[in-house]
Amino acid sequence: LMKGFCFSSVSEDLGCRRGEFSRKHYGSVELLISSDADGAIQRAGRFRVENGSSGENTGYTPGTWHRTDVHLENPEYHTRWYFKYFLGKVHQNYVGTDAERNPFFLSVVLSDQNNQRIPQYHSILWRKTGTQKICLPYSPTKTLSVKSILSAMSLDKFEKSPREIFQPEIQKDLLVLEEQEGSVNFKFGVLYAKDGQLTDDEIFSNETGSESFQRFLHLLGDTITLKGWTGYRGGLDTKNDTTGTSSIYTVFQGHEIMFHVSTMLPYSRENKQQVERKRHIGNDIVTIVFQEGEESSPAFKPSMIRSHFTHIFALVRYNKQNDSYRLKIFSEESVPLFGPPLPSPPVFTNHQEFRDFVLVKLINGEKATLETPTFSQKRQRTLDMLIRSLYQDMMPDLHKVNNMLNRRSFSDVLPESPKSTRKKEEARQAEFVRLGQALKLKTTVKGDTTTNLATTSFCKKEPWESQTFCSNFPHEVVCADSWGQSLLVSTDAGIFLIDDGKPSVQVFDKTLQVKQMHVLETLDLWIAQTDKGKDSRLLVFRLSAVQKDIETKQIIRSKYDCRENKLERTKGCHLYAINTHHGSELRIVVAIRNKLLLVTRKYNPHQSLASSSVLSSPESPVEEFQYIREICLSDPPVVMTLVDGPTGDSDNMICVAYRHQFDLVNESTGESCRLHHIETNKVNFVAAIDVYEDGEAGLLMCYNYVCQYRKVYPFSGGSPLIQPSAYDFHFSWNQVPYAVVCAFPYILAFTTDSIEIRLVVNGNLVHTAVVPELQLVASRSDIYFKATAAVSGSSDSSYKEMSSKSSPQTPTAYEKSECPLSSLEGEVPCRNLYKIPLSNLVGRSIERPLKSPLTPKVVPTTTSSGIASLAVAHSLSLSRMEIKEIASRTRKELLGLLDEPISKTESAQKQKKVPRRQSDPKQGAVRSTSSDRIISSSFESYSERRHLSTSSDPDTLANREESSPSSSPFQLISLYDEDIIDLK
Repeated sequence: LMKGFCFSSVSEDLGCRRGEFSRKHYGSVELLISSDADGAIQRAGRFRVENGSSGENTGYTPGTWHRTDVHLENPEYHTRWYFKYFLGKVHQNYVGTDAERNPFFLSVVLSDQNNQRIPQYHSILWRKTGTQKICLPYSPTKTLSVKSILSAMSLDKFEKSPREIFQPEIQKDLLVLEEQEGSVNFKFGVLYAKDGQLTDDEIFSNETGSESFQRFLHLLGDTITLKGWTGYRGGLDTKNDTTGTSSIYTVFQGHEIMFHVSTMLPYSRENKQQVERKRHIGNDIVTIVFQEGEESSPAFKPSMIRSHFTHIFALVRYNKQNDSYRLKIFSEESVPLFGPPLPSPPVFTNHQEFRDFVLVKLINGEKATLETPTFSQKRQRTLDMLIRSLYQDMMPDLHKVNNMLNRRSFSDVLPESPKSTRKKEEARQAEFVRLGQALKLKTTVKGDTTTNLATTSFCKKEPWESQTFCSNFPHEVVCADSWGQSLLVSTDAGIFLIDDGKPSVQVFDKTLQVKQMHVLETLDLWIAQTDKGKDSRLLVFRLSAVQKDIETKQIIRSKYDCRENKLERTKGCHLYAINTHHGSELRIVVAIRNKLLLVTRKYNPHQSLASSSVLSSPESPVEEFQYIREICLSDPPVVMTLVDGPTGDSDNMICVAYRHQFDLVNESTGESCRLHHIETNKVNFVAAIDVYEDGEAGLLMCYNYVCQYRKVYPFSGGSPLIQPSAYDFHFSWNQVPYAVVCAFPYILAFTTDSIEIRLVVNGNLVHTAVVPELQLVASRSDIYFKATAAVSGSSDSSYKEMSSKSSPQTPTAYEKSECPLSSLEGEVPCRNLYKIPLSNLVGRSIERPLKSPLTPKVVPTTTSSGIASLAVAHSLSLSRMEIKEIASRTRKELLGLLDEPISKTESAQKQKKVPRRQSDPKQGAVRSTSSDRIISSSFESYSERRHLSTSSDPDTLANREESSPSSSPFQLISLYDEDIIDLK
């Protein structure tokens, strides 16, 4: 905002900056040249270098800036749908060929979304170009056909119509297709470079490392003996010691990681090139280089290493003086952007935080590398070969099966077989489920999924963590906007002002029906679109006048008291938009059918005291607005957004969406040009969000499942330059959202029952939170939403107990109920208002002195301290030996070889003995020292388990003991609680 706005609140400032982002946080591409000791050039390459952003805002108080964007991108527990939702459950699989005669497979299952009692259809379309996954809502009254599912995936024309596959063995083949997305386990190279070493031969020839290098290795993981090792081996020899006798291994957030350490691999005095070491490290996609020496000494360059396979190098330096690590990342130019961005400066004094940051960065980097042309083309060829081979194997069997079951190929997708189905079909389904469960267990035992160790979750506050703002809000919300730390809400019963922990205050009665609103604190304005149809109008109020009515407790105003607040020429409007950056001028575009009305309000510095003095200006601000011009469109706009030009002089634009297109309209001339055309038959417009990358305008256009980013260049000769750019990108949501909110580095999609959180720069999925009956209320600054929770019917429960119970959280495995939500005794549905502070999402924790309209004095509050601690189900991980013992018993149960079940006490005693055997060093066990290392644990009751911890970090233990019941409507849980295999 402009310097003249000394009265702007931090909330307003954050709201204006929420769409501004920069790719400079993720480094810049440089040409790197390596030379030998004589200065002769050896090799050169283009790499993106990340060394901490130099453009970070350093105006914040030290200690109040906490990085919160360290997340695994596209985590397997959110992306491996077939393993998570399909395998071992009754579902349907189809095969067909598209118009180009390319075979495809479709899998559909009706599942309970994370055990939140929200039935949904999960669908996977397998094609040679990759997999497409969507969620579709379940309706007991509306049937869903295979044709409609494929149409939602933009597949409408077929060479051969889809036919259902009934062979249970298809599950194994589809699981193989899903595994082509990439391994869940990783192998990283680790090189030790002495000070002054400039060639790969010198670096690979180091026999031993320094003391600081050994400490770094101990920080990364545990030293394990290779001979007899039964875990993930990462290509190393575990039988004959041909690749060394020991290595470094760890488990991080469910992923097994083996490090290929140069000083631990076989060394040959005769072979100067150390081919045996290069054979492993040179074939790793990601390599860590630990370099000794001062900062002034010659630094490592990736062009020093001769490898066509390694795409990412992480350069680590250790500073003995302050006991800190410095990190620098080199990525080959073709690797897409991946997070987390390095802090500025990229120096870590907390070693555990450094370890977590490095491992997350490297895992995300390897996943991003798989999207480069080198790897994606190989994956596409492999997928094409596997799908065609599977198609040829399935088609003869499909022709043999000629019975009534094939009529379901385009019939309704049913959650279970019809009652009239023969016993043969019931037996087939039983065999289908049995085979799927056995396959799921086998995959878990092999370690090819994150389920076996993914339950080592620890208490970590996430930036999207919410808090209860208002419990049991009784009214239906139409729209809302934040006012200081309060919320101005339009409901079916009138306009209310809600403050956290205080009774709501009614401002207008139900005669004033507001459909859209903006609260502009800096301009002392409240803009509202009222009524509907021909009676709809735009009203403008002074916030100071509304606040005076609240403070003096005058009578509640009605629609008939707002005659002086009506803006002229706005009768019949159905939509309006304002500019995001209203520093010097507020611009409003009002849509009346297919006409756009441009209205402005100039900023007058003499009226800057309006927010503190009611007498400085008349009560109605209508006279301050002036009509500019009218622009005609071909159709009424469905979505409308104002885009600020770089100069603000005749280059401002309006983005409108109608029919099958997004258009850009010049505010000054009214000229329009096509920005994006949509090819699909049905279009559901969601939003057009103006974002500003380093000051240059861009648009995020959201429709159907797609989010498309286009950079908008300044007007040249009266029209904007719309042309393909390297900065353009697009990604797809898993479910069609009804609202999208951008808060860099995140973009959040709100559906009827979930919040899907992705990164803006690459569209990668970070988290999906299931929230029953979700309704986004306001998002201009802090994000407010309404959700349903089941609360206890007892009247003597305290507010805190009510807050914790009212959270629509995912129950743990010990709390699941087989009953539907409506049949739970003593529980009634309750609608609460929740709040996600914007300052948490943008990665800063800021003191926010905001004026609340309900309290005339300034009340400073710390946003981060007001958030309830996240209650995480303290699920303990299973060791590999425990899983093998369970697997052995399960196989006997599946084969019917077990005469009588073991009692729970006997089972617990047996499993308590397993960790003792696992701790034997002869068995290759690992002594755990970090929060994510291998842990031997036993099954105990939940009341006992809640006191246990998988972390040896005292801070983590302290946080866990101090954590209060969460008021968040969604929680991090053990990642595969819903996938516990039913062996009854």
